[in-house]
Amino acid sequence: MDRPIRMLRVSPRFERSFRRLPTRIQKLADSKTAWFKANAYDARLKTHALSGKLEGYYAFWVNREYRILFQFLSTNEALFIDIGTHALYR
Repeated sequence: MDRPIRMLRVSPRFERSFRRLPTRIQKLADSKTAWFKANAYDARLKTHALSGKLEGYYAFWVNREYRILFQFLSTNEALFIDIGTHALYR
């Protein structure tokens, strides 16, 4: 199921978290974001819906340790909420 993202917004929280990441993770996140924009459900991203207190939110893998937490605003629009380790889910 392809789902291209034409409009990508980022929250101030995402911007702060992104700036604090190591440069290599920032570069990796940038490349994964390009994949995300082409298809939010690209199998390489392991995009998944969250449950519990984060129901209605989604996440995808930057690598084994880091995730991007986001929300779909419409069919082709998303908002990046935060980026970080699994601590995002707490």
